[in-house]
Amino acid sequence: MKWLLRLPSTYLGLPLLLSCGLTLLAYDLPDGYLEGMLVLMLTALGIMLADALVGIRLPAVDRFRARRYIGTRDALVALIFAAVVILFCLLDLTLFPVPLLDNPSSYATMENGREHIRHISDMCWTLPPIGLLCTRKKWLRNTLIFIGVVFPILVIDRNRIFASLFSLGLVIVFRRDELKPLPWKRIGLLAVVGGSVFSILGALRSGSLDTVTLPFSALYLAAPQGIKWLLLYSSAGPYNFGAMVAKHYVNASFLINQVVPFSGSVATAGTNIPLDASNINVGTEFLPFLLAFGPSGAVISILVLYALLLWSVRRLRPAASLFPLLIFLRVSYVCVMSPFAPQAFIWTNAAFIGLCLAMQTASALLPNRNAATPSLPHPTEPPTWNKTRFI
Repeated sequence: MKWLLRLPSTYLGLPLLLSCGLTLLAYDLPDGYLEGMLVLMLTALGIMLADALVGIRLPAVDRFRARRYIGTRDALVALIFAAVVILFCLLDLTLFPVPLLDNPSSYATMENGREHIRHISDMCWTLPPIGLLCTRKKWLRNTLIFIGVVFPILVIDRNRIFASLFSLGLVIVFRRDELKPLPWKRIGLLAVVGGSVFSILGALRSGSLDTVTLPFSALYLAAPQGIKWLLLYSSAGPYNFGAMVAKHYVNASFLINQVVPFSGSVATAGTNIPLDASNINVGTEFLPFLLAFGPSGAVISILVLYALLLWSVRRLRPAASLFPLLIFLRVSYVCVMSPFAPQAFIWTNAAFIGLCLAMQTASALLPNRNAATPSLPHPTEPPTWNKTRFI
């Protein structure tokens, strides 16, 4: 299991295969729908094979444990960033209705500047890893973790809940003692909390599943309500992908609206896209490319996402620095979530990566208080000075 977490394809190929497998279990697929899922499954298998041949791996656990972030310039910049994110979370909660406490349907209301505030508060998922890695004080660490988990619940943002718990879980795994087994109890607790919160928020946001008219299998219909929400969310993306392949639907506007900022809405709800259930409008990361360029375009987008993942791993390998770690956490998360909805090929994702690169540059320009103190030269010796130590 430990070696599996070091493989980049674990964060892209395996989730695609798992999601497609759940789709086969959850639905009695109409004729032609299997073709689209085969595109996803075969590409995922190809990525896993390429991963075995390329040989790029995440750093070993001891590299993460040996890295000290507390007291460094990176930690200072990260904590300032965390303070800004918390400020925007508070603005989001005070200037606008709180969906969980007011009206659950208001979670999608972004008028009067809320959309711009949400661009910053959405980065609340970074607070748990920053809290774990950059703070000595227990109360501050727990506060950052608490805000990173609770804020998405208050605004009924299930995606951000998963992002916070995902990053929290990976940091716990990466920082564990290599001689000890994986912390299954803590990982299992995070999984149970995430699944439970997701199911509850799903019921609050979308109501009963009785209104969903899809060809569910007998296995799905026999499952408990909470499990149904998880199965539906895990399988609806590949199902809709297969539906669009079978129906040969073409519409490039969704991709244009996604990759060009402020060019139009990326929502599929209320459009003429021929979904089998209009209220289940989620798609995979690669659906817009499918609609614009067909199956070959979708395959190319998967390979590009894999290349982005390899890039994030390469940046992390030299010394497991803080900001490359945040970039990897973001890229690996959008890879894991790629069977469900577009999050990688959007301008906000590119902006976050650019922000991390900028913060890394800014931290390198700050005075290094941990630099070695220059030694006093002996009267008979020429002056010698210790080199500044970069952390």
